[in-house]
Amino acid sequence: MRFSLSDEEHALVASAASGERLAVGAYAAQAVLNAARGGVQPQYASLREALAIVMHASGQARRIGANLNQAVAALHSGEASPQLRWYAEAAARTVEKLDDLADEVCRRLP
Repeated sequence: MRFSLSDEEHALVASAASGERLAVGAYAAQAVLNAARGGVQPQYASLREALAIVMHASGQARRIGANLNQAVAALHSGEASPQLRWYAEAAARTVEKLDDLADEVCRRLP
């Protein structure tokens, strides 16, 4: 297999190969095989891990919100207590922030 790189691209690949203590050809072969097998590219691994953590946290926050909704319904009153309302609003803000963060991580992934 043959492919061409610009001088800038070659320097980038050579630098990455050197960091891994591999010859440029060996590094390129590993990268191509990893991509062909559907492997995660190293530069995106930390973003993917962060996305998984954010998604888990978002799910937990949604469960908190559901529990708060059940607590409010259990009060059988027209007005929830101020503390309960504060917790519900805090949960909603947290979920919104987590969703925004997850969207940002997704935009940075290929």
